[in-house]
This record gives sequence, structure tokens and C-alpha cells, in this order.
Amino acid sequence: MAIDDSVRPEEPAAPTAATTPTPRSSTWSALRPLVLRIHFYAGVLVAPLLFIAATTGLLYALSLPAEKVLYSHELTTDVGAGAMPLDTQVTAAREAHPQGTVTAVWPSPEEGATTRVLMQSPEVAEGKELTVFVDPYTGKVRGELETSGDALPIRTWLSGLHSNLQLGESGRIYSEMAASWMWVVALGGLLLWIGRKRASRKALFLPDRSATGRRRTLSWHGSVGLWAVVGLLVLSATGLTWSTYAGANIDKIQTQLGGATPAVAAALDGQDSGGSHQGHGTGHGTTPQQATGPDVGLDKVVEAARAEGVEEQIQITLPSEGQGYVVKERDREFPVHLDTVAVDPADGRVMDTLPFEDYPLLAKLTRFGIDVHMGYTFGLANQLALAALAVALMFLVVWGYRMWWLRRPTKERKLSTGRPMPRGAWRKVPVTMLLPLAAVTALVGWFVPLLGLSLLVFLVIDIALGFVARRRAGAQA
Repeated sequence: MAIDDSVRPEEPAAPTAATTPTPRSSTWSALRPLVLRIHFYAGVLVAPLLFIAATTGLLYALSLPAEKVLYSHELTTDVGAGAMPLDTQVTAAREAHPQGTVTAVWPSPEEGATTRVLMQSPEVAEGKELTVFVDPYTGKVRGELETSGDALPIRTWLSGLHSNLQLGESGRIYSEMAASWMWVVALGGLLLWIGRKRASRKALFLPDRSATGRRRTLSWHGSVGLWAVVGLLVLSATGLTWSTYAGANIDKIQTQLGGATPAVAAALDGQDSGGSHQGHGTGHGTTPQQATGPDVGLDKVVEAARAEGVEEQIQITLPSEGQGYVVKERDREFPVHLDTVAVDPADGRVMDTLPFEDYPLLAKLTRFGIDVHMGYTFGLANQLALAALAVALMFLVVWGYRMWWLRRPTKERKLSTGRPMPRGAWRKVPVTMLLPLAAVTALVGWFVPLLGLSLLVFLVIDIALGFVARRRAGAQA
């Protein structure tokens, strides 16, 4: 990625018989000024959002290994002779917090790990859960924390900072704007860097340490951006999948293509199931209603689930009104284990099964993409890679602004900003190329609304500035 690609806009040399441009070179010569101008303005105006997203993303990536250290007392315990019945462990959590309503249980996934009992409780903020950590060997409560899904307090807070700057739903606009523009800036920088003339192929992949000044900065900016571009594109695409506006369009397209994430059919007999394997999963309502009637208990439910092969780091969603138990694997490290079964609480009968291999391809790709973005898929290696990518993006932004600063006309005003790319770049693009490009831009702008709206605002402002500049030039003449 390169916010700026040259000290001055290049003037194309007049073609001669010996230097007649090929169709490919002439196409790039026509497109380059437009790509450069878009990349420049996107870099200057959107880079602050990218820098914030990179900084908060770095902190989030590091919070995954950090919470294992910070909350080791709650997460781990001494290994005992044998685990107590799961129902006994949950009873201990209920006795410690009688005002809470148990919604889910995560049995100890390995020796020395505690069992998590998730509750909805007035003790925690709305939208959060109270997780009680129980020693599976003694039944004693080792602690309780306010959580969000599997995220403990530090990661919950940093996740909110990364996604919405702790501003709630309105703050999500910042992260969606960053994700909407990241792929544009990344691809534009890639084209500019690859299309740049250089003495050797090595200079494409490695920074030129012999260069000085602005060229040295450009060398580092371009080569690091080249290595980071695939990761930036993945982060941009996966970030958009759960954004507010673009995410809604992605969900619609995914559903229309038959790629929606399925859910196990957990409705009890006589209840409306909505069809097997439909919807987006069984969640916890804001006011859960515990099912009444006969119940075989958690241990029998786990036994039935394990008989169906659901045994890797399971989570058990307790029955609610008209719904049975849902037992789901939650091991998202590669290879993933995400099979699900629904169990009748009255007799322990398995009502439905949903192997992860039965997910539509698009649903699988969405799951993989989101988990890579969140640092789950490859464990610590994934988290370190995300941290490195965040640091690279932060440096790319700083280098980009430095190149802009070095373009300033120091002889006239030392505190002035860098020169912008000249207007009229679109006029150099042939009509046969400009019209399809405009159509694609309009389509992408509709599908990614914040990208389209911000691009339109940039265009309006640029036209207004050009009009003012022409008026001033005419007045001076």
C-alpha cells in the first residue's frame, strides 16, 4: 500500500515508433492517475480510522492469551480424583447466586479446567452474562465474572472498543467505515506498487535500505504493504460480514444462495420447530423461561450427546419454553469441532443432529473467516499473526502520512501540508473503460453503503473545491 506513489505526477512520454506502448501498459497508464488519486485521498481521510482499528485490534488479539493469565484462578484448578456429576456442579453455582437464571453450562473441557455455569442475573449489565466457575472435582465455586459469550472481562471490553469504541451501536459506524475502505486502500496500493518501475525484482518484496528521505519511506511502505495485503483483505472481508449495513446485505445474499448458517431443530413435540436445520442458532433470550416438567438431568444429556460424537469442548444450552437441550461443540481451532445435537429433556432422546460437515459451503467459509478474524482458528499462532498484521497496518499509516508531509512545498511554507494529487484523473480513462468502472463502483457502493456514501461525499467536496479553485484562478486572471 502506498498513500502516495511519486514526488510529482508523472507526465507520460510521447510514444515513438520504438516505444509504442502495449495495450496493457496503455491501460495502466490511463488508470494509474485515477487509482493514485483515490488511494491518496482514501489514505489521507480514512487512515485515522484504520489506525484506530489496528490499535484496538492489536489489543484485542493480545487479550486472548492475556486472559488465560489474568483469570487463571477462575479458569484452572488442581486435578482431583474424579469429576463430580454436572448437576451437582450447577447446583453449587445456583446456591452461590440464587437470583440468577442458568442459561447454559460449559463442562470442564480438560483436566485441571473449571466448569462454567452461565447465568442471566441482575448482578451484571444488560446484554452480559454472569459466569460462575466451578471446580469439577470439589464442587466449590472458584469465582464469578461478567462475560459476553466466551470472552472474559478484559476481552469483552476490548472487543467493544475495537468494534464500536465503547459507544454502543452508533459507534459501529467507525469500524464498518474502516472495513469498507481497507480493501480499497489495500488493492489500490498493491496496484501502484506492482506497477512501479524498479531496477530489480528484489525491490518489489524488500525495502531499499540504501534509499534516503521520501524514497526510503516509500520503499518500506510499499514492501511491507505487499506482504500484508492478503491479511488486510481478509480482515476487511470478514469484518464486513457482521457489520451493520454491509453485513445485512451479505446476509441477504448468503441466504438467497442457500448458504445461511443452519440450526439444529430443538422444538419439543407439539411445538413449532420452524423446520429442521433452519435459522441462525439457539440463543439466550433476554428473559429466559426455564422449561418445567420431567428432566433427565445434565449428565444424561451429555451422555446422549457424546453417543452421537458431540464431545469436544461442549456447551449445553438449557431448555426454554417449548425447546429442548441443545448441546454444541465449541472447539473452533483447526480442525474445528462444531457438531450439534438437540436432546429431549423428558427422556434424553436425541431429537436432531447437525454435523458441521452438513453446513453449506458459504456458512462454513463465513464461520472460518470470522474465527480467523477473532484469533480462534489456529490458536496462539493466529493471535500473533493478527498482532503482527495490526502493527504493520499502523506503520503503513504512519509511513503514508510521512510521505504526504515530505511532499509539502517547504520553500514557501514549512508548516504546509503535502500537495494533493491533481484533479481530472478520470478524464484520462477511456470511455469504454470508464463506464464499466463507474457501473461497478455504483454496485459496490450500494452493496457496501458506507463506502458508497463516503465516496459520494468525497466527490461532492472535490467538485466544490475544484469549482472554487477555478473561480479564484479566473478572478486573478
